[in-house]
Amino acid sequence: MSKPLDRLTARFEAKLVAVGDLIRTRMESRHAPRIPEVTAHLVGAGGKRLRPMLTLAAADLCGYRGVDDEKLAATVEFIHTATLLHDDVVDESSQRRGRATANLLWDNKSSILVGDYLFSRSFQLMVETGSLRVLDILANASATIAEGEVLQLTAARDLATTEDTYLQVVRGKTAALFAAATEVGGVIAGAPEHQVLALHAYGDALGIAFQIADDLLDFQGDAAATGKNVGDDFRERKLTLPIIKAIAVGGAADHDFWRRTIEQGDQKDGDLDRAIALMQSHGALDAARSDAREWATKAIRSLDALPDHPVRATFAELADYVISRVA
Repeated sequence: MSKPLDRLTARFEAKLVAVGDLIRTRMESRHAPRIPEVTAHLVGAGGKRLRPMLTLAAADLCGYRGVDDEKLAATVEFIHTATLLHDDVVDESSQRRGRATANLLWDNKSSILVGDYLFSRSFQLMVETGSLRVLDILANASATIAEGEVLQLTAARDLATTEDTYLQVVRGKTAALFAAATEVGGVIAGAPEHQVLALHAYGDALGIAFQIADDLLDFQGDAAATGKNVGDDFRERKLTLPIIKAIAVGGAADHDFWRRTIEQGDQKDGDLDRAIALMQSHGALDAARSDAREWATKAIRSLDALPDHPVRATFAELADYVISRVA
């Protein structure tokens, strides 16, 4: 059986082509050729375009038949791409989706400024739909994403970081755009309020499940499939959910290990293996996997308020697929 995202891609093939054309047109710049160079590098790296797909699918699910969903899908992709450019600078990353990052190929200044340009382009596109509510949703999402990134920065490498703080970070940096992507699809379709709220709830829960699964893949994933090396988050000293759970139940010796490797950044050969062993021995990986399943279940339950439609069934399968990567 084909993957749910592949089925969505096939269903919206024509619209995705239109979205791609729109992205290429709007990322052009007459006066600053570096803008399309940097953007094309990141866009050309591939990726499933999950977030814009969610917008197209949500609009279709609610019966929309116009073209403004394409503008909103491009808007969502621009916001996502801008955040990736900024994230790679903040995280000092050198690889994304198996390719060198823009900040490595060009410089930090170019990545930040091109990201700012894409944010500006995204607002131009969303305004063109003529919907103040759409503007409100996406503007709020953009602010929430930035807030989540700053919170992550302040909580980074602090062993006292709790699961509640982690969830707040994830809701900002990941789930906010998932929720906005699905919600604006319902809004542009003129769906009833209870359906718009259900779409928001679906995107929020799906985004959280997606991020927890992504955190788990850092310790058990395939570099060829994920585009990053196993242990990248550990090497970058990120306090992801499995580590937070392991710290919470570990003893003094464990705490000393986490303090040295995460807080102080003193990492040695074999530390990644020990970190994974600690998470396994304390059940932290299994507990994080269970949390991901719970959020996927919440996403599926939120679909009950939506019309009977092929996309609704695929949305449910998509939530299951997100966590099947770490099953």
